Formats: sequence, structure tokens, C-alpha cells
Amino acid sequence: MAQGDSRSTTNNSARVGVTAAGVVSPLGFGLAETLESLRHARDCVTAVMRFSVAQCRCKTAGQVSDSRLLAGHPLTRQSRRLHRASHMMIRALREVFSQEPDFDPESMIIGTTSGGMSYGERYYRSLNAGGNLRNAPTWIANYPAQKPVLDAQTACGIAVPCQVIANACASGTNALGHAFECVRSGRYQRVLAGGYDALTEMVFVGFDSLQASTPDKCRPFDRDRSGMVLGEGAAVLALENLDLARKRGATILAEIIGYGISTDNYHITQPEPSGLGARQAMARALEKAQIPAADVDYINAHGTATIFNDAAEGKAISALFDGVPVSSTKSMMGHSLGAAGAIEAVVCLLALQHQFLPANINFTNPDDGFDFDIVANEARSAVVNTVLSNSFGFGGTNASLLMRNMRTGQA
Repeated sequence: MAQGDSRSTTNNSARVGVTAAGVVSPLGFGLAETLESLRHARDCVTAVMRFSVAQCRCKTAGQVSDSRLLAGHPLTRQSRRLHRASHMMIRALREVFSQEPDFDPESMIIGTTSGGMSYGERYYRSLNAGGNLRNAPTWIANYPAQKPVLDAQTACGIAVPCQVIANACASGTNALGHAFECVRSGRYQRVLAGGYDALTEMVFVGFDSLQASTPDKCRPFDRDRSGMVLGEGAAVLALENLDLARKRGATILAEIIGYGISTDNYHITQPEPSGLGARQAMARALEKAQIPAADVDYINAHGTATIFNDAAEGKAISALFDGVPVSSTKSMMGHSLGAAGAIEAVVCLLALQHQFLPANINFTNPDDGFDFDIVANEARSAVVNTVLSNSFGFGGTNASLLMRNMRTGQA
């Protein structure tokens, strides 16, 4: 280790700050647009136009505009070949470096579930139908899950080791949690972490076939909830050793203070009914942060609006917390799968910075089984020092992340 290198050489854990963040989602492009949508509790779920949904119960999703994705990009032959997920990652990563041009990452950890699934669909259909395979090289080249991450690195002029975490809908939070642990351990000083997923026909139809998607509005934690809607997007956060970030004069947007995971192995698509897995993940995040549940001012819930997920998560939150404000911002933008945890971490970051509670829209009928405060239909001003973000996925994968406001006088 070089002289003057401040990486941890003791059992003391390094503190982890967030020094920049970039996001693309149905809520908007960038932090400013996202904040505006959250403040106004905008419903950004719209009719699906990308592919036919005539045979589906669900007709809506949270979608990112293609024209906006390509705006400002030179329309070269190479850029036309990129998957939509690559363009989302490029926009998110560019926003990070626009805030922190001097951020020098040592690694990049990204969560996703599907990679370039839509190109895989095209290849498979053309192959089986005896169709034109002229574009097969492009389809195959864009299929690997790491391709959008590498495209974003190339666009931003960096080349660092890349890890892809595919752990169902917990992927984005797992990526952030793993990056947090890397910096906390002292083995790394600066890591980029986040998640991406793009809306695809096969995934959309799959959730519809499971009857997990709703033909109605997405109503998390509502007694009359009837299912989820899908979304898409990308988010990247810059995580850095807090002491080193302060020494170089970086702006600290928030501090990540805890991360908890669990796997309940109950069912491939349904959560453990008592909420045990979710409760373990949240409890372990609190334990890692060494804070009591009473210190949490807001929970951004996984809140998919499916009968089973909301019931299990509601029981888990009620068991650990007493009247904490809760909302699921998936009600506004849909469930972006592997990107969800990363996008919702940015939502939590904005809640900490701007001292408000994001809304749980489309909420009409409280469920008697939930003992917490739903932030119903409108954003709410509040003192917000510590927030918890939940992500739970198929196969019983559960992850929770704790973040703290850096303007509360914490040493």
C-alpha cells in the first residue's frame, strides 16, 4: 500500500458517501425533472405503444421516451445499433460525471434482470420463422447484460472492472449494497453502482400471464389493489469513501449507513406470507447501521401493489416500525425490475435533500392489516434525516438500504 493511501487497514469500517447521481425513468431525465414529478405526485404510467398488448389484461406501463433518449446524441451508425438500455445507461452515467467530473471510479456494479431481452426476442422469432437474419449480429451483440454498462463506459471515456448482479427485482439494491460494502471495507475508495432495465414484450407478457399485472391503476397498499404495472429506466450513483470525498472538497449528497439482505426460499414467485424475509432484510440493515427502527423517518417500500407482496411487506414493516411514513413510488412510474432499487435510491436521495415524503398515488382504501402511515396521493413536507429503501424479488431475494442526510450535524 502506497504511503499516504487512506484505505482502511484496521477493523474500523469506512463511512460511505454519495457524491453524485444520475437517473432516467418515466418520472423524467435527471434529478431536477425527477424531483419535479415527485413533488407534484405525477402519474407517469401511460398506454403501451411499443408493442401490441391487445391480448393482455394490462395495457399500461411506465415508459421512457425514445425521442428524448436519442436527443443530443449524434445519430451515427454505431449509436443506432445500441439497445435502448444502453442509451438509458449513457444518460444516467453522463449526469453523474456532469456533477462530479473528477470522480475516478475503481469499479462499476450494476443490477439488471433482462439485459437486451428485446433483441433476443427478435433473433429467436426470426430464427424460428425462417425470417431475415441480416440484423442478427446487432441483436446478438446487444444481448449480454453487461453490454449497456460497457456502452455507457465507452460514451463517458472510462474503462473500469464491471460486475453485473442479476438477483431478480432486488438487483439494483443489491448492486448498491455490494458497492457500499466494497467501500466500507476499505478495499475500494470510489465505486459506481446502480441498475437498469428496459421494457420488453416478453417480460411484459410474462407478468401479465402470471396475472401479476393490473388492468386498473397501480394501487400499492390499497385494500383494492389488483396488481403491478411495469416500468423501465436506469440510475447510477457515485459511492465514495466519505473522508476522502471531504478532503477533495466533494459535495456529499447523502451517506449510506446500512444494508441488509435475506433469502426466504419460500416460493419462486411469492414472498413468504408472514413477511419474515422482508423483516430480516430491514432488521439487518438497521443492525449494520447501528440505529433503532425509531430513527427511520421514511420508508420507500417495494410496494408492487400485488396482493401477496404488499401483504408480506406490510406485515414486516408493521412488526418493526411504529407509524412510520411509507410510500411506494412505483405507483407513479411502474416497477422497473432490476433498475427499481437504484431509481428508488435516487428518490430517497431527493427526499433527504429536499425534506419531503414522496407520494403513494391512486390510494383510496386503507388496509386494516397495515400499521403505518401511507403518504397518500400527495407529497408531504417533513423533516427527513434517515430513509430506508426496500427491494424484494422472485425467489425470496430481499434487500434493504439505509441512507442518512448529511446536513443533520452528523460528524
